[in-house]
Formats: sequence, C-alpha cells, structure tokens
Amino acid sequence: MARPSHSFPTSPSIPSGGDRVIEQAPIDALVAELYEHPGFKHSIAHKHVTPAVEARYGEWPATIPEKLIAAMHARGLARPYLHQQQAIDLALQGRNPVIITPTASGKSLCYNVPVVESIIKNPEARAIYLFPTKALSHDQYGELYELTKACDSDIKVFTYDGDTPPATRRALKDAGHIIVSNPDMMHAGILPHHTSWVRLFENLKYVVIDELHQYRGVFGSHMANVLRRLRRICAFYGSKPTFICSSATIKNAKELAESLIGEPVHLVDESGAPRGARTFLFFNPPVINSELNVRRSVRLEMRRLAMRFLARNHQVIVFGRSRLDVEVMTTYLKRGMARIHRDPALIAGYRSGYLPTERREIEQGLKKKEILGVVSTNALELGIDIGSLDVAILAGWPGTIASAWQQSGRAGRKAGGSLTIYIAGSSPLDQFLVNHPEYFFGNSPEEAIINPENLSILSSHLKCAAFELPFEDSETFGPTSPAPILQYLEDERVLRHSGTRWHYSSDAYPSEDISLRSAAGENFIVLDSGNNNKVIAEVDFDSAPFLIHDDAVYIHNAKTYLVEKLDWDRRTAFVRHRVLDYYTDSESSSTVQVMNIDEERHLPENSLLEAIRFGPVSVTTIVAKFKKVKFESQESIGYGPVSVPPLEVQTEAMWFSLRDNRRKDHAHHDFAPSLQGVANLLRHTVPLHVLCDKSDFGVYAMVRAPFDQRPTIYIWDRYPGGIGIARKLYAITDRILSSAARIAEECSCAAGCPACIGPQLDRGREAKQGARTLLRLLQA
Repeated sequence: MARPSHSFPTSPSIPSGGDRVIEQAPIDALVAELYEHPGFKHSIAHKHVTPAVEARYGEWPATIPEKLIAAMHARGLARPYLHQQQAIDLALQGRNPVIITPTASGKSLCYNVPVVESIIKNPEARAIYLFPTKALSHDQYGELYELTKACDSDIKVFTYDGDTPPATRRALKDAGHIIVSNPDMMHAGILPHHTSWVRLFENLKYVVIDELHQYRGVFGSHMANVLRRLRRICAFYGSKPTFICSSATIKNAKELAESLIGEPVHLVDESGAPRGARTFLFFNPPVINSELNVRRSVRLEMRRLAMRFLARNHQVIVFGRSRLDVEVMTTYLKRGMARIHRDPALIAGYRSGYLPTERREIEQGLKKKEILGVVSTNALELGIDIGSLDVAILAGWPGTIASAWQQSGRAGRKAGGSLTIYIAGSSPLDQFLVNHPEYFFGNSPEEAIINPENLSILSSHLKCAAFELPFEDSETFGPTSPAPILQYLEDERVLRHSGTRWHYSSDAYPSEDISLRSAAGENFIVLDSGNNNKVIAEVDFDSAPFLIHDDAVYIHNAKTYLVEKLDWDRRTAFVRHRVLDYYTDSESSSTVQVMNIDEERHLPENSLLEAIRFGPVSVTTIVAKFKKVKFESQESIGYGPVSVPPLEVQTEAMWFSLRDNRRKDHAHHDFAPSLQGVANLLRHTVPLHVLCDKSDFGVYAMVRAPFDQRPTIYIWDRYPGGIGIARKLYAITDRILSSAARIAEECSCAAGCPACIGPQLDRGREAKQGARTLLRLLQA
C-alpha cells in the first residue's frame, strides 16, 4: 500500500523522526475509538470513570513567616489545600502527621512548609529528608531548593548520597540545614559517624519520611531498626524530632507509621486537591485457544494499544511486572516505532540495574517531552517528577491495589484528563480482577507488613547500634529488651559487657555488610566483554541465578547480550552484545524442611484438613534449566541447563497438612495434580489479602511431606527469618482458601488453564474438578 503523501501536524516538543504522525486527540475520543474498533471493543471488560474533583482550600497557619507565604504566592499557591493545612498544623504542634492522599496532591508542601518555617525562625534548626531512592532524593531536592531560594533566606539544602563529592560532604555536616538522603546512607554513612554530625543531631527538629508504603517487607523491617538507631542517637544529643510521613493509600498506614517510628502518629487522609477526570479501562485479551483457555499475550496486546497512542503523539508510560517484561516490551515498542518511520530513540526502558546517569537522562527526557514512551518496572511508581503523561498502561496486574493506583496516577498528574488501561494476563489473579472490577474499585488497598523483630535483622542492627553507642543494661530497643541478643553477641565476641554497659569490641565495621534492600549478599556486576569490560548494569543476588547464568540472554535498554560466563565467586557476569531474536526464561524448584512447629490449629476429625501450622523452615531453591522464547511469537525454541549454587534460606512458613485417610473422598481424581492446582491458586490469591509481590513468598505442594508423611501445601517468606507474610496468612487461612475456591469455581475453562489451576497439559483433564473438590473439603 502506498504511503499517503500528506503529513500530519506534530507536537513541537517531540521530534517526529518522520512524517507519519497523527495529531493528538482528546482522551474521550481515544476511548471512543477503542470501543468502535473491531480488534479492541470486545476485549474491554469494564470502564470506570472517576469524575473531576474541585479543590478544597484551607488557610496558612498564623505562625508562618510572611517571607514564606510570599514565596508560596509567587509559586501560585495563594492558599493551601485542606489536607495541607491539617498536616502543617499537626507538624507545627509536634504531633507526627502521616499524609495519605493521592498522587500529585501536593504532599511535599505538607513537610516543606513546617521545615522551612522552623529554620527561618531558628537558623540552628535542622531537618533530615529520607526518600527510598536516590532518584527521588535528587528530584525532591530541586523543588526544595527553589522554595528556600524564593524565601530569600540563607537555608542550606544538600543531598547526601553515594554521589556526593568529598568536599561537599565535609561542608554539609556543619552548614547543612536540610539533609536530603536515603535510608541506606542514614544506615551506613550518617549514624555510624554521628560524632561528625553533632550539630545536626543536637538541633534535629524534623525527620521527613516520604513514600511510606515502600517500607514494607524486608526493607521496612530494616527501616524500623534504622529509625530506632536514629531516635537513640537523637536522645543522646538531647533532641526529639517530629516525624512527618507521606504515603500512597494503604489500608494500615497509621499502624505502619507507628511501627516504623515507634511513636503515635495522626492520620491526614482526606485530600483537598483538585483532580481531573480519570478513565480506567479493564482490558481482557481475546482467547486464542478456546480448548485450553489461553489468551493473547499481555506483551503483544500492550504493543497494539500503546502504538495507537504513540502514533498520535500521546506520551505513554507502560508498567511491566519484571525486568524481563520491561526489556521485551521496550524492544517491541522500538521496533513498532521503526515500522511507522519514527525514531526508536523516542522509546526508553526504565528499571533497577540501569546506571544512575541513564535513569536521570530518561527522567529528564520524559519531563522535557523528548521521550514519547517509557516502559518501566514499579521504579517509576514513586513520586519522581516526569511531567504530565497522557496514558498509563498496566501490562499485567502490578501486585497490589496500592501500586495500581500509584501507577495510574502517573498519567494526568497536572489535573488534566487521563487514561489508564489495565491489560489482564492469564493468571488466576489477573482473571479474577478483570472479571471482578468491584474488588479493585470498591476495596481498601492491602495491609503493609513488617517484622522489625526478625532475629537476623534485629541482631544486625543491634550490632550497629552498639558500635554507635554502648548499650545500658536497662535500655530497650523497640518494644522488648535486647539483653538476650546482646548476650549472644558477647558470646560471639562481637560485644563486651563491662559494668552496666555493652561495648562493641569487634574489628569489623558492622553496617558495611548489611543491605537494607535484601536479605542476601552483594550485587553482581555485568561487564560488556566487547567494550573493554565496561560495567553496564548491576543485578541483585537473588535474581542472578535467573538472569545472568551462562548462555542467558541479558537485555539492557532493548539490546540483547549473551552471557558468556558467570563468575559466581567474583559476583561478575561477562556478556557480549549479540542481535538475537529470542530471550531466556529460567525455571526453578524448591524443597522445604520443617525445623519446628511454633503454632498449630487442629481441625475436627471429619475435616480433610488435619492441621494448619506455622513455624521455622529451611527452603532450598535450585535453578536447573532455562528455556529460549522467540520475541514475536512467544514460541519456545529450546532448553538449556543452568549450573549455579543452590539458594538456601531459613525462614518462616505456614502450611496445610491434609489427612491421608480422607484421600478416599478424592479417589476418583488424580490427587497430585489436584493438590498442585490448589497450590497454584493460592500462589495467586495471597496478594489479594497481603501487601506483597509474588516474589516475596513461595508456595509448594507435596503429596507426601517428609515432616509427617502427609499431603501438604507450604507457603513461606522468601527472606531469612521471615518478614510476617506467612504469619499473617496463618491468621487468615479461611479468607485465602475462600478466594482460591471462588476463582476455581468461576473460571469458564473445562479442565484447567493458566487462569485457574494451571494449563491442562501440565495438570491433566481431571485436575480442575479435583482441585475444586479439594478446596470444598478444605473449607468444610
């Protein structure tokens, strides 16, 4: 077909790279087009429109200095929104506010105003801002710097992270009024060296903790202990700071904040900010194999949808569920742009593992509209300012309601209309949500779980705390006495008890070996053998066996690299750029060994369930093979072996033990595939009830478990010592079994599919009915 001779108008801020560009259309018109298009209209399962909301205003507190109010007026902020006034009032009263309002509602003003107010009135006052990532720290630094500059006050604002030059580090310790940092630097760079930060700790007035919802699981458990150490040092220097926290909407924000900071907090959760109309579409890809109930790939549907918007010059953000998702989808969109004669450089990937300079270039490119489309993991969920995007596409369920709203909020951040499209995958969780939108729109977001008393995490931070200041015999650390662990550390010759104090006596520097982000060892680096061994990425310890084993295809910014060698001991992977038409996906298996039973509930004799138990377990995971998958067709084209050491972890688990003598009730079904089908359903229903990702826990079914020779399903935390997921599930077993049964009953397939127990070819024709029977009996 000949190309049209005319050209279309383009947005002046986005280079076209060609002339086949269609003028931007309003969001409503784009949605109408999808409903009229024969290739899309039957896949739209639900449309939800959140109407625009007008602003509700409060007043500036009377104590705010005139120069600060004048600076606000100059920035177009004549009056604060109602939630901003409430938060500022609480902060000025020292009452630890926690602000839980939507994305782009002006949460940063809630902490910037009281902090700047206190320094204008008392130039000796100090504040610490903690953000979960360096990128967010740098982004927020710019806004804070502009505000202090507009106040015409000599307020010194500094970022303090791994990129801070040595000369600046020396200056900011005395001169810095506001230190913008992250938990990792607080843990390893500030608290152990508190004697160099005397002026900061003696005058610390405020501690700001942004993106509170990110502090869950192992990261949140570490963070609670870091803040215990911070409060302990503040008390030593005679200060008692007020904490100001902000968060996306989660169910237990107040409880989480109080667990983190160890003090009562006051919730501010009614937003006064205006909001543009938001259209949310639930999109269910068409079934391409009715017998197996297999749907078209989420990645391919993402490409079809995203390219419609990109071709019309709408700025699009796509969220993938994994680093592999991001790289594959980035590749698809770059190829798609080339096909319409647009510059592939208008598309970028964004994820952890990219170098900091790469990520900042992408952030600026989005903000300046030099990048038209970005494919990201949840790394761009956070409040980094990337401008006002038009469309957000969620390629698969992001894991939690809280994350879904955060990702949706990246479109239309400046109160304009926006469109979010959630593309459901074939998993049980995705299919449940796309068929029950009321769960998403009608339910509160999930609860965040932390376990600061995790023995491994707590003992690590007690070592750090003792290095910073000796422990008194009567001293507490959190809700309990640390004496038993201190005694253990003395036995290990880490501490020494003298008089009424515990002193640090080891030669090691304790915080150096503790990662707040994971429970595993150090990261692996990826070197490009074809480019003088240039470092192109980092991969965390737990992901290394899956992503950078020998012969793996490592994808970085849509370029494919073949892993030539993984040097496990040196934590280094050597790769070489190759143009490949496939990617690799690794497969693993796990074994579980029960170490003890801490709690158990026995069921009546007539129940299929013999007992539900909770306790410590040892889990060994082996990555044994990988498969090669074609980019375009998703066809599997072969397998290869993986040779890496097993991953071992001692953690917490809950498990269902079934009565072996009741298996006669199930005799007409093949028991093992049915049990595995139930495990598959549980794997996908847990995130409906607990704020976690599927990578945070494991599920494993055994027809005859070594522990008691009974059929058993284990669910365990993937982090050493456990972070509270299994313990929470032990308390809500009825709810997770009910959710699993509901998905199995409502799935329309005949004998098993990816949307319920797993593909029929993997389970057998009788497995689905068997899983349904099992779930009914388990709830009886």
